[in-house]
Amino acid sequence: MRMIRFLAFAAPLAFLLPLTAQADNWPAGQKADYMKECVPAANKTLKNTKLAEQHCACGADKLSAKLSTTEIQQLMNKEKQPDQNLVNKALTAIEPCKVKAAK
Repeated sequence: MRMIRFLAFAAPLAFLLPLTAQADNWPAGQKADYMKECVPAANKTLKNTKLAEQHCACGADKLSAKLSTTEIQQLMNKEKQPDQNLVNKALTAIEPCKVKAAK
């Protein structure tokens, strides 16, 4: 299972993007790749495209705020599974983004 899908299912998102600016630690193009994979995966659980987009945007912001560029690159690496400690750190970072799936 890809890391992105794992994160999408593990922590569905609840909020809109914060209005304050945050540092962007995403390597060039990888945030867009994250969103392209995350939204459809989250939509399968949430059954609501708008909530899925919010989930993924929140998750991306939380990852950017809590992880370094190198850590984000490791999470996004499709050739090598990231270290479990890094996965746990990412899941903790996106925990505030959870929402419940539609019934």
